[in-house]
Parts: sequence; structure tokens; C-alpha cells
Amino acid sequence: MIPIGDENPTLSTPWVTYLILGSIAAVWFLVQGAGFDGYALAASACNYGMVPGELTRLAEVGTGVPIGEGLACVIDREPVNIITPFTSMFLHGGWGHLLGNSLFLWVFGNNIEDSMGHVRFAAFYVICGLAAAAAHVFVEPSSVLPTIGASGAISGVMGAYLLLYPRVRVRMLFIFIIIFRVFRIPAWIVLVYWFALQILEGLPQLRPGPELTGGTAVWAHVGGFVAGVLLVKLFEDRKLVRRRSLVADAGAVWSDSKHPADVHLK
Repeated sequence: MIPIGDENPTLSTPWVTYLILGSIAAVWFLVQGAGFDGYALAASACNYGMVPGELTRLAEVGTGVPIGEGLACVIDREPVNIITPFTSMFLHGGWGHLLGNSLFLWVFGNNIEDSMGHVRFAAFYVICGLAAAAAHVFVEPSSVLPTIGASGAISGVMGAYLLLYPRVRVRMLFIFIIIFRVFRIPAWIVLVYWFALQILEGLPQLRPGPELTGGTAVWAHVGGFVAGVLLVKLFEDRKLVRRRSLVADAGAVWSDSKHPADVHLK
């Protein structure tokens, strides 16, 4: 199922959400070649993606990781490695990765920004992304694989949404072969279900054994989500949240007053 919207209108323009989405798109097209330039895509992941083993220095310098035909990402000690937990948040591995993350950010991000204000939301987003990166490094400290994507930071936004708007209904698109249906599901069900899936998928990674050879960094998702849950009350603007609640209540009263039994035709 895919979230395509929610029944939670915003009261102000989500400029930071627009900026993040625009920045991700700009990096995808201008730096990563929109996925059509294999070398640019591989080089961006290698140079600006986060490699846990480089940060912890547990990976041996010179170790090469194949990332494409005739291409390898080599472990180094370049100064840029320090900022890769941040730069990796703007990189993606393909169109599906990019569009999926952008959709989740759009559905859940504008309401969280509306509840925090622009500056607080920007800080919250980055901190959740860094927390997600830290969680991934903690689970796989010697990994030599580059990690990229905004999903860790977006997971933090989803955690915040769970705390602030658990009862809001989210429109979920269900696709089964040729069947397309949209269901209106309470946000808490959508988000708790998603979080549970991340935990279940991540449990095998906690077993002693060799590092993973690829796949989704699910513990980054878990770390970002938990950070969002823990930090949302610190970053929320109570005045904005209260204003949103008043508007929502007023809308509900207006809607009730328009019940067919209460409308008098003239």
C-alpha cells in the first residue's frame, strides 16, 4: 500500500518541505545524472554516501566494493567522509527510491512543518536524519557499503506524525495486479504497521555474523522514527498546534452543521 494523501490540511505554506524536495530533485538531476549516467550515479554514492566503516575507521583503507560494471568504491580517509551522514540524505539510488521518499515526505512532512514552524522543522529533519545515520553505523560499524537516501530523516517525520496526528485518516493506494483501490486508514495504524515491518526486517541483521552485502538500511529507518517520536514535543510549536486544533474543530462543527437533515432548502 502507498500513501497518496491525508485528511489533514495545512494552514501555512510548507516552504521547507518544498526546499527539501527541490534540493533532492536538483541533486538527482545535476549531480547524479537522473539515473541515466551510471558513472555519475556510482560516483555520487561513493563520494558523498555514508560508509560506516570509514566513519568508525574499522574498514581497511584501500578495500574496494564493486558498485557497477568496471567500477568500485574504495575505502579512504578523505575529510569529506565526516559530512557524509548529511550529504547522503540528498542522494538516491534510482527513480523508485527517489519518488517513494518524496511521496512520503510530501504526505507527512507538510503537516509537521505546519506544527513546528519553518526553522524548527528544518532542524528537526536534519537531526532525525543524523540520528538515523547513527543507528545504521551502530548496527553495522564496519560496513564498507555506501548508504544513501532521505528515508531516515523522513522516518523521523513519520514518528512525529504518529504522536501529533494519530487519528487523522491517510489515503492509502492498494494495488493488486490490475486492481486499484484507495482506503482511508487512521494514521496510527499506517505508521505502527510500517514501523513493525522495519523491526521485523531488521532483526536478522542483529545476529552475529558477516556484514550485510546490500539491501535497505532498515535500522536507519528505526533510528529516525524513534528520534522523531522522542523529539517532536521538543520541536513542536504549541501555538501552531493549538491553532491547527481549533481550525480542525471548527471544520468538524461546520461539517456536522451541513448534515442533510439540518439543511433547509429554499
